[in-house]
Amino acid sequence: MGSPWKPLLLLSVISGLADLAKAVAGRPVSYAAVLRMKADSSSSSTLNSRMRLRNSQGVGSSSLDWPPLSRHRFSALSSQEDYMSEESEEFGPIFIQEPDDAIFSLDMDNKKVIMNCEARGNPAPTYSWLINGTNVNVEADFRYSMIDGNLIIHNTSEASDHGRYQCRAENSIGIVMSREALLQFAYLEAFSGRTRGAVSVREGQGVVLMCAPPPHSPAEIIYSWVFNELPSFVAEDRRRFISQEMGNLYISKVQPSDVGSYVCQVKNTVTNARVLSPPTPLTLKTDGVMGEYEPKIEAHFPQTVLVAKGVTVRLECFALGNPVPTITWRKMSGNIPKKARLRKSQAVLEIPNIQLEDSGSYECKAENTRGGTSYRGHLQVYTLPQWISMINDTQLDSGEQLRWECRAAGKPRPTYRWMRNGEPLSPQSRVEMVNGELIIHRLQQADSGMYQCVAENKYGSIYSSAELKILASAPMFSTNPVRLIATVGRDVSLECRPRASPKPRITWKKNDRRVQPSRRIMLLRNNTLRIINSSRTDEGNYVCRAENQFGSAELMTVLLVKEPMRVELSPVRVEVTVGESVVLSCKVTHDPTLEVSFFWLLNNQPLNAQHEGGHFEYIQTSSTADLMIRSILLKHAGKYGCRAQTSADSVLAEAELLVRGPPGPPGVVIVEEITDTTATLSWSHGVDNHSPITTYNVQARSPFSLGWQTVKTDPDPVTGNMESAMAVELNPWVEYEFRVVATNAIGTGDPSSPSRAVRTKEAVPSVAPGSVRGGNGRRHELVISWEPVSEEFQNGEGFGYIVAFRANGTRGWKEKMVTSADSTTYKYRDETFPPLTPFEVRVGVYNNKGDGPFSGVVTVFSAEGEPREPPSELQAFAISSSEIKVTWKPPSPGPGRPQGYEVSYWKDMEQEETGKKPRTMGNETNMLLTGLEGNTQYLISVKGFNSVGQGPSSSAIRIRTKKNAPSLPPGNLMWIQEGNNVSLSWDPVKARDNESAVIGYKVLLRQEGRGHSQVTRTPNSSVVLTLPEGGTYIIEVRAVSEGGEGAASAQVRLLTSSGVRAKSGQLSIYNLPAGVTWTALFLSLMVPSFHF
Repeated sequence: MGSPWKPLLLLSVISGLADLAKAVAGRPVSYAAVLRMKADSSSSSTLNSRMRLRNSQGVGSSSLDWPPLSRHRFSALSSQEDYMSEESEEFGPIFIQEPDDAIFSLDMDNKKVIMNCEARGNPAPTYSWLINGTNVNVEADFRYSMIDGNLIIHNTSEASDHGRYQCRAENSIGIVMSREALLQFAYLEAFSGRTRGAVSVREGQGVVLMCAPPPHSPAEIIYSWVFNELPSFVAEDRRRFISQEMGNLYISKVQPSDVGSYVCQVKNTVTNARVLSPPTPLTLKTDGVMGEYEPKIEAHFPQTVLVAKGVTVRLECFALGNPVPTITWRKMSGNIPKKARLRKSQAVLEIPNIQLEDSGSYECKAENTRGGTSYRGHLQVYTLPQWISMINDTQLDSGEQLRWECRAAGKPRPTYRWMRNGEPLSPQSRVEMVNGELIIHRLQQADSGMYQCVAENKYGSIYSSAELKILASAPMFSTNPVRLIATVGRDVSLECRPRASPKPRITWKKNDRRVQPSRRIMLLRNNTLRIINSSRTDEGNYVCRAENQFGSAELMTVLLVKEPMRVELSPVRVEVTVGESVVLSCKVTHDPTLEVSFFWLLNNQPLNAQHEGGHFEYIQTSSTADLMIRSILLKHAGKYGCRAQTSADSVLAEAELLVRGPPGPPGVVIVEEITDTTATLSWSHGVDNHSPITTYNVQARSPFSLGWQTVKTDPDPVTGNMESAMAVELNPWVEYEFRVVATNAIGTGDPSSPSRAVRTKEAVPSVAPGSVRGGNGRRHELVISWEPVSEEFQNGEGFGYIVAFRANGTRGWKEKMVTSADSTTYKYRDETFPPLTPFEVRVGVYNNKGDGPFSGVVTVFSAEGEPREPPSELQAFAISSSEIKVTWKPPSPGPGRPQGYEVSYWKDMEQEETGKKPRTMGNETNMLLTGLEGNTQYLISVKGFNSVGQGPSSSAIRIRTKKNAPSLPPGNLMWIQEGNNVSLSWDPVKARDNESAVIGYKVLLRQEGRGHSQVTRTPNSSVVLTLPEGGTYIIEVRAVSEGGEGAASAQVRLLTSSGVRAKSGQLSIYNLPAGVTWTALFLSLMVPSFHF
């Protein structure tokens, strides 16, 4: 069952606790002042000003409700209290923190316990403690010390410190006692070391292994059993059960696998300490197997279970038996609570958050094939006392009567006792105490002090505290004199509320003459002088005199009577359209000696122009106030009020503003009836915003639409006086939402809320597939494809396609069902029809409601198959050392036309599979093979291919690439410049034996920064080049052979100036040394000239 113990008390003294407590106690604003602010919300300001709410709750008490205010009247003295300084007000102790129940672990190294107590009051309280009703002498016993109100116990021991603790807080006002707190000690002793005897049973027999836990505290501990050795724990199931009440292990039917050693482990939930019992061996007897027998309940909950409200209850029930019994539960009166749960194979009934209605008799029943047995017990729920009403601080005059009442709920019903200044209060001649009510007659000054009402039952107690003050003072007024301005014809009240105790005698004078009551002038019971229908003759000085045995005081009230104010607001009623502007004018006639203030209201609420986005503007003079409303919105409609106010009068004038605008949203849309293509809708009229609704627009939304779309209706149009219509031409089997939009002469309003989503009924499909086509595929295949029908047009479940086809010239159609709604292709294979056989094809649709339409008939050809013949006249030509050109002719026309060709080539000494197989981009009949090795023999073959597959290969032919180009570049470049001509020469290149012979040279001339080169070919080792004007030029030379171009020479870099032209007859000769990349040639007169 749930544990009521509170968490382990923190056992370290917080540094600086004394300074913190003093700082809190020394705050200048009293706690009483804060509580009185709460009380001020009540209707009686006289009562509230003298009330301080106090509460003190005992163990188990629930959240505090503000109690009703005291019903005792106070003297007129209380009306002036709020003008006093709270810093000087004295009040009795009020607990801020009371001691809590605690459990102290004896295993802890720090043998120190702190019991907390803190109160506030003025003067600051002092503290003392009681243990088990006896005063704790802190000074005489060195084991005790105090920091402020906190009691510290050193060298704690269970023998001397276990018990109930109570804190006493005291100041000059009185004494209050805290609730009692129970201090307990947590420990877990070791098991006895005595060897436990073996338990021997027959197979199939039940057994109970006793735990017999050692002494421990608190009572709640956790049991588990170890099988043979740690960490092998006994797993609970239908056959095995560990009682958390007794700790015993129950095995309903012993099996051979149960034989072994069992150790009971006990864990303290507070200290987390664990101890192990001596092992208990379990053996099997050899004299036979136990036969079946009826259940016997060995573990069960007590006959009476007492639990606190709100805890979790666990009722145990387990039986021995063969076969293993089944456990069931029931409540004898009523049903088991729905929140209840069955645990541990139904051996535990767990009821969380137990309530009073869960009380009653519960029965568990154990059954097997041999019989059954049951056990019954009673669950009783108790509740700790909880306050219904508490007592409050009260101030009364001497001689009056005090009546206090406190009420608490609880089960059992609480009893009440009263304390005054910490001591029990007993009935006397003036004191009565009956069922939580305290009455003290003829109050005396000695009755002042701190009172406490204690409500308690056997499970706990709670405390409510209040201070009683007996008052005695001469009359005193807080303000004097008072100036009061009234208007002619109004009633006037002149108050006289002195602070005094006891209540003083009151007399009134006007201009030194005693006021005589009349039909128009009345003296009320609260001493207020009331003048009915005042006039200018009532002006004057009125004096209220208050007197008691302690003295007297007077209050003068100067009364002035002015003419009443008149307010006119125009226009009184105005209609405007959204977006227009209007001005409301407020004019006032008033006494010129009084200043007037204006306040605007909208629908009786203050109008804040700054929060209205610039729509409102105030224009005000001394006697007028205009309100301009610009760009009016619908929300600006309502009742506008202009309140004019002076120190004597307050007058309100009102005007109504009606705003015409687009209609508001219609009421909720209801789908009354649904068919496959229609939906009957109904709605209710929305507000028309002062312009009649002319038409309604019905809109729908589906998963296939782009947002909301207008739908056709019947009737069309839907007029403004209608509240229903039929949406037509909907698609079958589509989920729709509907909404309605209203329109009037001003415009179109906001749409209604969407209806619930509804699905139209199923229908036969009405849309055929589109784009029926076909072709390709493998030999003897007919491939048919189409565009699928959108789900929007499938019209129902079970949607699929009907593919129909027939060979041209035949009559009967072959039909094939395609059941997938997402399918787009159907393949039909027949070995009998030749390639490219024409077929008539059409594709239809169907669903569970029937067959829909077919598409139009189209002609589709069957697959033509892969190429049947190889290409012919295959030829190859060696272009260079790295290139071979291959040509061929296509096969004869017929079925299996190639869509391209694959050229295979490989070296003579390699396998065909290791070679490369490039393909043409289309039906080209030639290909240039590149990246080959020089002077190498290759084998080449060609085959056609199409979408079906590849055709046969041609016979392979052999071809050898040219020898490699010369590897040496032209060397010893020399050039001669004459005018615009450059004569360039170089040493001839000689090819090696494995290289192609040189057949000429290629000279490349390009301008720096450009990709294009001017190429000059020559069979000789010299060339004459013509240089264009201006720029930088680069020249290089390559040898040319059948194997291709050789390596490039070193580059020659020629730099010329734009517009500079060499003179005729001038000559420059240059030589490019070996290893130099480039040489700049400047065409200038600085270079020496040579003449031939």
